[in-house]
Amino acid sequence: MRGLDYKWIEALEAVVSSGSFDKAAEALFVSQSAVSQRIKQLEKFIAQPVVIREQPPRPTLIGKKLLGFYQRVQLLENELIPELGNDRSSHPIKVSIATNADSLATWLLPALAPIMREHKVELNFVVHAEARTLYKLRNGEVIGAISMATKPVSGCQAEYLGRMDYVCVANPEFANTYFPNGVTRETLQHAPAVSYDQHDNLHRNFLLQHYNIDPDSVINHHVASSEAFVKIALMGSAYCLIPKLQIENELADGTLIDLIPGFFMTFRIYWHHWELEAGMLEDISQAITSYANSILPK
Repeated sequence: MRGLDYKWIEALEAVVSSGSFDKAAEALFVSQSAVSQRIKQLEKFIAQPVVIREQPPRPTLIGKKLLGFYQRVQLLENELIPELGNDRSSHPIKVSIATNADSLATWLLPALAPIMREHKVELNFVVHAEARTLYKLRNGEVIGAISMATKPVSGCQAEYLGRMDYVCVANPEFANTYFPNGVTRETLQHAPAVSYDQHDNLHRNFLLQHYNIDPDSVINHHVASSEAFVKIALMGSAYCLIPKLQIENELADGTLIDLIPGFFMTFRIYWHHWELEAGMLEDISQAITSYANSILPK
């Protein structure tokens, strides 16, 4: 039986990354009908759709898995055939990593800076809450994931990176308005807060476990950006739980203050990646684990 033809998946990748069949054809130097035919052959081979034909086209769940598989094939080719890595005209190797926003805003980019300088690589950061990143690795959409989960998925391993310690902060004016005598159950019930999104359990657990407050009974803004957390707190619009690592300068100069000195909430995070790694994938894992171990508390 004829096996999987990588030209089919290459066409799928081109359609998804370019956003249209026409642009995919231009990128692959073939006709638009050839691109369509390759994807139809792929769908016939696996007996299900791989792309949702809308504007822009989106991969189905099996399409995402095939794209993740193809990404790993490209990485293996780059390691097994040295000429590909030395050819300056070759396309960059695409690597997708699932991460939480706070790691991306603090230590992950500095960890991967040497990889970006020394390799012809194109990194794609897939940002989700810590509890959801492993889903992307399990589906084969990424080559690794930052996660709170201690147990690796089949075929992978989990390496402990360290703690992400979150402190409760606000600017001085906000603190004087809402917490003149400190943080209590009563004052928290009237103070506006900000959290990442509806899947962010950190702030919900803070209110429920430590103050017995229903999280849905208070004003809680949602903003899917760690950097925006800092801005909102600096503006005096809300208080928030933010990684101490991210706001050391603001705490030092007094533009943000720790509302509950000595108190912090912690996530222990792990780097989940495939067990059999070599070349660039091994370099990426080494860069992540080494830098995290040097900067994150244990």
